[in-house]
Amino acid sequence: MTTTGVHDASLTGVGSAGVIGVRGAGSTGVSSAGVTGVRGAGLTGVRARARIVARADGRGGTVLPVLDGDGPLALRRTRASGAEARVMVVGAMSGPLGGDRFVVEARAEEGARLHIGSAAATIALPGQAGGEARYDVRLDVADGAELHWLPEQLISAAGSELYVTTRAELGAGARLVLREEQVLGRVGEKPGRLGSRLTVRVGGRTVLDQELSCGPGAPGGWDGPAVLAGHRSVGQLVVVRPEFGASPPAARMLGECAALVPLAGPAVLVSAVAPDALGLRRLLNEALALLS
Repeated sequence: MTTTGVHDASLTGVGSAGVIGVRGAGSTGVSSAGVTGVRGAGLTGVRARARIVARADGRGGTVLPVLDGDGPLALRRTRASGAEARVMVVGAMSGPLGGDRFVVEARAEEGARLHIGSAAATIALPGQAGGEARYDVRLDVADGAELHWLPEQLISAAGSELYVTTRAELGAGARLVLREEQVLGRVGEKPGRLGSRLTVRVGGRTVLDQELSCGPGAPGGWDGPAVLAGHRSVGQLVVVRPEFGASPPAARMLGECAALVPLAGPAVLVSAVAPDALGLRRLLNEALALLS
């Protein structure tokens, strides 16, 4: 499954208005502590890491003892209601570009409720350093905790090369809502090379491990009828709830371009393709409402 060009600027924020932070021609890299690599003369790419830890405060709420982002990965706590803590990932500069390595790590401890989103779409771009960029997401959800990972779209621009991994490790009584949306190219352009792997483990058992590769150089068939069928947006929604173990939702089609499938564990996978990012978001929102 893959991604699509963006046809609704208000949803995806593609273009100069939607991208938060841009490295200009004179940029030489990042000076923040913990960020290594310099874009410019060295052409080595940037290494950046963001860490989030959510903990129950004992009074029915959630605190964030660790909220640490550097370089391109700025973290901001936003207003929330009830027991939930909300964090926004803000792109402090453009990227990932060729050669960059980004890592986001989030842990929800027992009894905590954590919601993570992003301020705008992420656009993978070609860089002076060349080569493949990496973006790794690691989610850890303890028993009795709940985590929502709901970033905006990932857009694979022409000439870029990006490999994304998302790995979620859950306790047996944990809850998770995870959404991934990938868009192949901006409007009117060809996509870059995009590879992604999504792994979900519950109670030490793997319930989902899937990999997708799209764009120039990808194995043949990715844009054929068995995968994208001409669509340019692809997405997944994974919902993990303990009650699904005893009473899983039934497998079904959700229109012509989306399917709901119970996994071998207390989890459900919704896979969808659409002509554009707006249509994909609509399908995944409808699926989440159905499961809720």
